[in-house]
Amino acid sequence: MKNVLSIIILFLMPFALWAQPKEQMIKVLVAPDHEDWRYALGENVKFDIKVVKNSVLLQNVDIYYEVSYDMMTPLKKKKAKLKNGTLTVNAGSMDIPGFLRCQVWAKYDGKTYKGLATAAFTPEEIKPTAVLPSDFDAFWEKAKSENAKIPLDSRLRLIPERCTGKINVYELNIQNYRMGSRIYGILCIPKAPGKYPALLRVPGAGVRPYNGMVGEAEDGMITLDIGIHGIPVTMDPVIYNNLLNGALYQYQYINWDNRDEVYFKRVYLGCIRAVDYIFSMEEFDGRNIMVYGGSQGGALAIVTAALDPRIKGLISFYPALCDLNGYVHNRAGGWPHLFRTSTDTQEVLEQKIKNTPYYDVVNFARKIKVPGFYYLGFNDMVCPPTSTYSAYNVITAPKTLEIMEEAGHFFYPELWAKVKPWLYGNLHMSQ
Repeated sequence: MKNVLSIIILFLMPFALWAQPKEQMIKVLVAPDHEDWRYALGENVKFDIKVVKNSVLLQNVDIYYEVSYDMMTPLKKKKAKLKNGTLTVNAGSMDIPGFLRCQVWAKYDGKTYKGLATAAFTPEEIKPTAVLPSDFDAFWEKAKSENAKIPLDSRLRLIPERCTGKINVYELNIQNYRMGSRIYGILCIPKAPGKYPALLRVPGAGVRPYNGMVGEAEDGMITLDIGIHGIPVTMDPVIYNNLLNGALYQYQYINWDNRDEVYFKRVYLGCIRAVDYIFSMEEFDGRNIMVYGGSQGGALAIVTAALDPRIKGLISFYPALCDLNGYVHNRAGGWPHLFRTSTDTQEVLEQKIKNTPYYDVVNFARKIKVPGFYYLGFNDMVCPPTSTYSAYNVITAPKTLEIMEEAGHFFYPELWAKVKPWLYGNLHMSQ
C-alpha cells in the first residue's frame, strides 16, 4: 500500500497547474439537474445550489451567481438570499455544441466561498476554430531537421541521495535548439542488466525543480522527467521563484508575434531531443516509449507524439494550448488565453492570430497516429473543456477518454487506478 501511495504522490507532484482543491468547512454545492451533466441541444438546464456547513444546509446565506457559456461574458447575473439554504436557477439552454456554466459565490462570517457546475451540450460535436496552415508540416519538418544537426552532447550527474536499491537517478542535460541551449531533466534507470521500455514525462506550466519518476522506474522502466526552460532542475527553490518572477515571468506569452521566436518552438523541439536521448541509451529496448503530462504537459504530450513517429502512445490530461484563437471567434480558447483580453495594436494582434495555428495543439492532434489516454473535467477554467474537446474531437487514432465532470484543473486519485493499467499495458509490462 505504501508503494502505491508513493507512486500516486510522485505522479501528482510535478505539475504546478495540477493543484488539488483545498477542503473548506463551508461548501457551495452546484449541480445541474441531469445526473451525467449532459444535455441535448435546445434542452433547458436547471442548476441546484446549496450552501452547507458540516454537511448541514445554512439558512439565510447571501449569494451571487453568474450563468455563462464556457469562459464567456455572463448571460445572467443575480444576487439572492438562500432562506432555506437552497436555490434552483433556470439557466436556459444552448443551440450549438458547448458548455453552459453556473458560478456561485456565497458570503459567510466575513468570507467568500465559491462553487460551480458546467452543463455539457453534445461536446463530442464541438469543432475547433483552429485552421491547419498549408505549410504546417513543412514548417515543423524544417525545424526538426535543423535541430537534429546539433550534437546531443549529453551529460549525466549521479544523484546518490535519490538512488534506491533498484534504480540509479541522474540529472541529465542535453543540447537543444541553437548551440549552447540545453534541456535538463531527471533520468531514472533500473540497475538490473536488461533492456527496458521508457516513459518521458513533459511538464506542466511553471518554473521549479524536479524529483524524477522513481516509483515507475522501480517497476521496471526508464523514466525521464524533463524541464523546459534550459536550466538545471536540482537547484534551490528560491532560484526558481526568482526566475518565475524575473527572467521567466509569463514566459507563455513571449514572442507570439514572431513565428520563429515563439517561446514554445524551443520547447516543442526539446521534447523531441529528449526522445533522441532515450533512443541513444543502451538500456532502452529500442521500441516501447510513451509520453505523458498534464495541462502544459498535456499539450506537450500531444505535440511530441505528433512530431515524433517513434512515440508509441501518449497520456494527456486537460491539455493546454488548444484552440488558441477561440476567443477571436467569441468562444473559449485554451491556456494561456492569449486573446481573452488584449492591449496589442491591431497589427500585432493580427500577426499573433496568424502565428498561433503553428503551435496550436488542435493541429498536432490532427496528426496523432498512436493510442492515447485523455482526461478532462467540465469545471476546468484553466484549460476549458470547449478547448480540450476541440483537440480531442479531431483525433482519429485509438483513444480513451476519462471525464470527471465536477473536477476543475485537477484530478481525483481514482484516475490513476485507470491510467496505470493502460500505461503499463501499452508498455507491455506486468504490474
